[in-house]
Amino acid sequence: MLNADAPWDAFDPDAYFDHNYRDVLAADAEIVELVGRYFSDHFRGKLNRPVLGIDVGAGANLYPALSMLPWCREITLLERSPKNVEYLNRQLRDFEPEWGRFWKLLCDQDEAYRAVDADRRARFRQVVRVREADLFGLEDRNPLSPRPRQERYQIGTMFFVAESLSSSHDEFRRAVECFVRALAPGAPFAAAFMEGSKGYHVGDRFFPACDVNELQVDEILDEFAENVTYHRLGEVRPGHTGIILALGHRKPHSVALFRWLKRMLRRDA
Repeated sequence: MLNADAPWDAFDPDAYFDHNYRDVLAADAEIVELVGRYFSDHFRGKLNRPVLGIDVGAGANLYPALSMLPWCREITLLERSPKNVEYLNRQLRDFEPEWGRFWKLLCDQDEAYRAVDADRRARFRQVVRVREADLFGLEDRNPLSPRPRQERYQIGTMFFVAESLSSSHDEFRRAVECFVRALAPGAPFAAAFMEGSKGYHVGDRFFPACDVNELQVDEILDEFAENVTYHRLGEVRPGHTGIILALGHRKPHSVALFRWLKRMLRRDA
């Protein structure tokens, strides 16, 4: 099943939230702690100039945006499903108290989170923008063509999206490439993937997934990212074999361009 064939208009964000985030699962707690520490380490000691952030395929998950909150002047939540967009806009007005548990985990990691703790809800409303769009719209396959300044993000997240939008490995690769290529050189990112997933249910609707592993993720990221570290977490529920968390930085354009040209030459040979 391709991304265009999946029933995204029927995606139920409340059912997804209840199933996955109403309570803090151990795997999510570990992810939040790792990501919070990673972003904090990246920005510690740097000039305090707010950056642009993006969470690709935000869905009914706020903790990626919360993890970027201390350093961003704007965070784009990119989402295709109309019902997920409605959910996110509701959260902008006043996000549900359950997300406070994830925020507390971030505050435990670094002073940067604690510094905005008192006005976190107001800051979230001020900084976050919901954008209804397909992530493939981020695609720019020619590394020589400049992207508009406002679409170069200096920090980014993508959680359980690229492998969960279709059963196609080609679309999986495109999704990962679109995410990383939307980032500015040197930008830190966090991306999480369900390993070995065959698909998943949200309420009574089935959605496709692509069966991927760490080697496949690394093969794609190697072309566009550097200093990538991987963390493997165990199975959360039946239906997949584990979680892969990748933390890294967008490569300089010169390095990415060299690898892109090398791949094109191999393809044409």
